[in-house]
Amino acid sequence: MALSKDERESFLAEPHVAALSVSAGEGRGPLTVPIWYQYTPGGDLWFTTGAGSRKHQLIESSGYVSLMVDRVEPTVRYVAVDGPVLRIEPGTDEQLVEMTKRYLAPEKVDGYLEFARREHGESVAVFVEPKHWLSSDLGSV
Repeated sequence: MALSKDERESFLAEPHVAALSVSAGEGRGPLTVPIWYQYTPGGDLWFTTGAGSRKHQLIESSGYVSLMVDRVEPTVRYVAVDGPVLRIEPGTDEQLVEMTKRYLAPEKVDGYLEFARREHGESVAVFVEPKHWLSSDLGSV
């Protein structure tokens, strides 16, 4: 059963690990990778990735991405969105902190931030307009 607009937006706003897909070019399947993301109902979604990484380059080249989140409890549910990349800008420490606090337990935040600041290098923030939606709640299966 398809989710209502409010249900799918609320579900996407929860901190799921998403599968992000972007075209990898002719003769290749899409690059599909897990990613942390941020979304507020009715707004655009965003995520960060390594500046100059393959993912960054493919996103810039394609200008369009797909993102899918799912769960299996208490019911099997998923939401998939795709849309145009609105902008790509240098990532900020504030974005890193916001994303880390969204996904990690409070006692893990400081350690992860220390690691990420030391090891991850420069990032970019990618902003996407959720244009097309596909969703379902399959109930308890």
